[in-house]
Amino acid sequence: MNVVLGVGGGIAAYKAAELARALQERGFKVQVVMTAAAQEFIKPLTFAALTNQKVITDLFAGRSAEETLSSAVEHIRVAQENRLLVVAPATADLLAKFAHGLANDFLSTLYLAFDGPVILAPAMNTNMWNHPATRNNIRVLSERGHVIVEPDEGLLACGTVGPGRLADPLHIAEIVAQAAARRDDLRGETLLITAGPTQEPLDPVRFISNRSSGKMGYALAEAAAARGARVILVSGPVHLTAPNGVEIIKVRTANEMRAAVVEKLPEATVIVKAAAVADYHLADVPQQKRKKTAARLTLDLEPTPDILAEVGQRKGDRLLVGFAAETENLLEEARRKLVSKNCDMVVANMVGKEGTGFESDENEVILALRTGEAISVPKASKRRIADRILDEALKLRLALHATR
Repeated sequence: MNVVLGVGGGIAAYKAAELARALQERGFKVQVVMTAAAQEFIKPLTFAALTNQKVITDLFAGRSAEETLSSAVEHIRVAQENRLLVVAPATADLLAKFAHGLANDFLSTLYLAFDGPVILAPAMNTNMWNHPATRNNIRVLSERGHVIVEPDEGLLACGTVGPGRLADPLHIAEIVAQAAARRDDLRGETLLITAGPTQEPLDPVRFISNRSSGKMGYALAEAAAARGARVILVSGPVHLTAPNGVEIIKVRTANEMRAAVVEKLPEATVIVKAAAVADYHLADVPQQKRKKTAARLTLDLEPTPDILAEVGQRKGDRLLVGFAAETENLLEEARRKLVSKNCDMVVANMVGKEGTGFESDENEVILALRTGEAISVPKASKRRIADRILDEALKLRLALHATR
């Protein structure tokens, strides 16, 4: 597999040579891209000798007109020909460029053109690593699904002691190998994913809904597409952009979501019901706006369709993943839903916990499996949680195939 190794300008740049060798030993063909600052710490010739490949150092490296035209689009060619992008060391400057979409050299321009997995191994001074700007950039990049290889702690070149030292190159190489193995592991699968809330009208201007932002479902759709799956995303009303390559069906009410799920169910091999569907709706919605009066208003609400239970009855040999948003008895409720809805996995999270759940960029969940196993997934970005959910779903899917 082809991999790009981006080398940033820091004292740890010399360790990238060891990483290049470790990647080659694991069967990767390595294309090195160096920033101008990186070349102040280690010469391109070192990487050329190690990889037997031309080292790219400049966005416009050509001298003749023909060479200049070729180099002007080389970042597109490199992006298309390589499956993974690993940047080590990823300096504070590079993290900021990537997070904000700045592109003024070959590596930052390549990053914007690259649509495969990205692994970032930061290295910098401890204060730079802990600075709020850097922490925010790390958060943004993590939410995009990039793997952040946390720096080690220890004595740094600047003389300070703390986090900021580049992780062991062998450790980085193993993470790259894991990402490569995961890259196409869902190819051939069709995932039907629901996301977001539903809105149940009370009149033409008012509705019942909940605090779901749709971020977890959208993260699952993005992660599944990145791993080679065909993805059908049925989305309630959210303020999110659909991931690239995902078929999206926009709905508003529980009945509309049910209709979309039932229609697309025959095409799916895996169903992930991450949507927070409203439990009740007003069966008879007035055509005119209700006028406010001093009198109390009583609404006669009826249960909405139980989409998860219906899919559980009709799933056949498909894999079904449900979600449980709870405020207490998390594992017990997840296991109850696992049985009552005929799920293969239930993802449970405490929605009342500060910093996770609804509207948050992070989550912390328990995966209750039909095998009886319960897996605690610690707090992480919803994109990272999405990959962890898909990892377990894939294991269950493979086990299901093995029993046929």
